Amino acid sequence: MRETDKVLIVGGGIGGLCASIALRRQGIDVDLVELKSEWTVYGVGIIQQSNVVREMARLGVLDEYLQAAYAFEDVAIYNLEGKQLVRIPGQRLAGPDYPANIGISRLALHNVLSETAISRGVQVRLGLSVERLEQDAEGVDVIFTDGTSGRYSLVVGADGVYSKVRSMLFGDRYQPRYTGQAVWRYNFPRHPSIDHLASYQGAAGNAGLVPLAEDLMYMFSTSHEPGNPRMEPSQLAELMRERISAIGGLVGELREQITDSSQVVYKPMEVVFVNEPWFKGRVLLIGDAAHATTPHLGQGAGMAIEDALVLSHELVGEGSMEARLRRFMDRRFERCRYISEKSILAGDKEMAHDHTFDRIGLVKEMLEVTAQPI
Repeated sequence: MRETDKVLIVGGGIGGLCASIALRRQGIDVDLVELKSEWTVYGVGIIQQSNVVREMARLGVLDEYLQAAYAFEDVAIYNLEGKQLVRIPGQRLAGPDYPANIGISRLALHNVLSETAISRGVQVRLGLSVERLEQDAEGVDVIFTDGTSGRYSLVVGADGVYSKVRSMLFGDRYQPRYTGQAVWRYNFPRHPSIDHLASYQGAAGNAGLVPLAEDLMYMFSTSHEPGNPRMEPSQLAELMRERISAIGGLVGELREQITDSSQVVYKPMEVVFVNEPWFKGRVLLIGDAAHATTPHLGQGAGMAIEDALVLSHELVGEGSMEARLRRFMDRRFERCRYISEKSILAGDKEMAHDHTFDRIGLVKEMLEVTAQPI
């Protein structure tokens, strides 16, 4: 078996799919297993900032979903009355022919990624996960939950914040932590003024509006929810309206349109960061399995996508598998830790109602950091 002959990816979310596509582009055989028997998608939309647009162009999928997305350039921050405080120009990191930023529905993105992966020869099996891993110097023997088996050069755990692969590597050392906050999301017809990412910030609350298509946008808001209470599903619309009751401007105008509780996507924020190498032998973690963070900087999925591209580059490089994975860690660890820590910091400052916190400065800093080559 060559050093990288065949790879197993555990988890069919954004990170796992991008990794499978990137590895196939390098000529590596890929199996992907996903625990869900029906490949459903959680959530409403996703922001792909300039660094992510750059990587998706390198992945070769950006052209395929631009028509299903909304391209925009700038990020603007407003106060709670709707007065613009700053407008931050976007950077076209993927080149002049591509936009700085993209908003896209998670369903549209999933459809493009899953169809691309399958068309490029990724062997996908749904309703399946790993039961046991046994590795030696040459590869990993995998027993799946249906009793079948396989042997791989590398196993990649892209199975999310509650990663089973992470528990196989580290036991219970790294457990998801509830931050004290939750995020609320709701879709609307796109308002003509929302041709950019609009973020509304203040001590009494926050919200954002993100364009997803010519006729679609979504609102998000984060709230302090001590004790991680269970929310009654039938009351989600009313509760979301309450959480943004202090916000005026366009958000205030839209508030009373939040009426369908079944369309409110509510999610408590849970974080985890593996503060040591994300691999042991020939088993590696990427994405939320290694560094799940909060959505305050809009980079959680972006870091998973970057993981996927960097992994594909390093696996075809020189040296042993350990050397390649150490190079991967050298390129990813500090960058992901920065996003994780700064995102959590922003949430902590929201909960503390810290009027001195420079949220605008943090956003500008993050954009400068992520614009740097990986």
